[in-house]
Amino acid sequence: MSHIGRPSLPSPVNEPMRHYEPGSVDRKLLRQALEKMRKESPEIPCIVGGKEIKTGDIKQQLICSDNKKVLCTFHQASPAVMQEAVESAMKAKPAWEALPFEDRAAIFIKTADLLAGKYRYEILAATMLGQGKTVWQAEIDAAAETIDFLRFNPKYAEEIYAQQPPANSKGTWNRVEYRPLEGFVAAISPFNFTAIGANLPTAPAMMGNVIVWKPASTAILSNYVFFKALTEAGLPDGVIQFCPGAGRVVGDSLFNHKDFAGLHFTGSTEVFNGILQKTSNNLAAGLYKGYPRMVGETGGKDFHFVHPSADPEQVAFQTIRAAFEYQGQKCSACSRMYVPSSLWPTIRDIMLGAIKEMKRGQSDDFSVFFTAVIDQASFKNIKGYLDHAKSHADQAEIIVGGGCDDSVGWNVEPTIIVAKEPKFRTMEEEIFGPVLTVYVYEDAKYEETLHLCDETSPYSLTGSIFSRDRYAIQTAHRILRNASGNFYINDKCTGAVVGQQPFGGARMSGTNDKAGSLLNLLRWVSARTIKENFVPLTTWKYPYMDDEKL
Repeated sequence: MSHIGRPSLPSPVNEPMRHYEPGSVDRKLLRQALEKMRKESPEIPCIVGGKEIKTGDIKQQLICSDNKKVLCTFHQASPAVMQEAVESAMKAKPAWEALPFEDRAAIFIKTADLLAGKYRYEILAATMLGQGKTVWQAEIDAAAETIDFLRFNPKYAEEIYAQQPPANSKGTWNRVEYRPLEGFVAAISPFNFTAIGANLPTAPAMMGNVIVWKPASTAILSNYVFFKALTEAGLPDGVIQFCPGAGRVVGDSLFNHKDFAGLHFTGSTEVFNGILQKTSNNLAAGLYKGYPRMVGETGGKDFHFVHPSADPEQVAFQTIRAAFEYQGQKCSACSRMYVPSSLWPTIRDIMLGAIKEMKRGQSDDFSVFFTAVIDQASFKNIKGYLDHAKSHADQAEIIVGGGCDDSVGWNVEPTIIVAKEPKFRTMEEEIFGPVLTVYVYEDAKYEETLHLCDETSPYSLTGSIFSRDRYAIQTAHRILRNASGNFYINDKCTGAVVGQQPFGGARMSGTNDKAGSLLNLLRWVSARTIKENFVPLTTWKYPYMDDEKL
């Protein structure tokens, strides 16, 4: 069917965030969704080509703050299912990439509206119980950010398609076609953001690609709710395959396939490096048709850097949120802080007071700020770092927290470590938990300590400078230029908003392809330049070859 006219997509706006205040309808409906979900334990299949597949290899997703309670069970994909997923994706590819862009975009915009309404409370409840988020952390993630990705990305795609050559020689017409990649894209998403689980498969799909999606085993239910919304919005069967499974089984099936064309990944640096090595070996062996597009957001060792002119209360409250919201399990969470000795006593006392007031408990308790970490492996990893700090009292001191209890939920206390050595282990390595390490520096060594901050960690994801001195801010801006992909001035290092702060880091934090911007979407197309000539040649000769007339 031909289309007459050039439709313009609706201008996106950020989804208004709801507060679930006492007595509100939102609070009532969310409580009902939570109560219902606690009573159920759905069995979630793989979904390949629109068909539910139950492999019999069943695993459980637990409620992380109540770890004896099963939230759902799910079937893990087998190698045979993964092969079927790739075949189904490739079968769906011709029709999907031929579908006019506005028809593709409409599916994702409709999904956003379904999440804003019909599915809002269900996806929030799944995120709160399954991924250990408080009501506010779930709202800004599973509702607002997910919806924003689905509304802003189509507009960014529209801008990409509109980018055409500005000049045409006489008698010619130049244009650029933005083709989907030649093959399928693998999407491997993490547990910590439902919005990332939504964005990793849908961003390439918007550009006409077909996807095989492996959701995190600790975020299955919320990701499944999202997939249901996509299906209801009209996503054709086979465009996105929903394939929970063991990393090795999924990886071997996808990365060793000749039609593998790209990876959209969020996870650990170690895993991403391993995938890069595997695909590099396959390239050398001549397996692929072309060079796969590898887009990854990995680790972070994010910092708050405090200048002597900073407002101590502002620093303390912003750091409490950045370090301990969602138990420090954001890629962008503040896990190291540099504080001048003149301000440290005041900042320390404010933070200790806040932690003392901080209520901890079940994620569906609307009065808590803080709950459990995601699973046993994370709990053990964080505990290992705390044990290291306790056994190195000559180099570091735990001034609050340090306790761990997994009797009901995987609970780690919000912890502040003061490092006597600026390159103490917890200042350098990603912990991914509620652990903040502070290094107190001499006020006169501001620039020297900025260089130290830049050189301490291999990561470069987010960082903040706190100062009321503009010269000091500019100095930090210059010295820390490569220390973070997202740099904040007098604000916490977490909370990037789609359409406002494109997100991503460099160094060992990833490929910095900026989720929530057209930079990311450009990675999922392969441009073809087309030149059309309207004036036939009448000779093969050039004018300079004509005979001279004397």
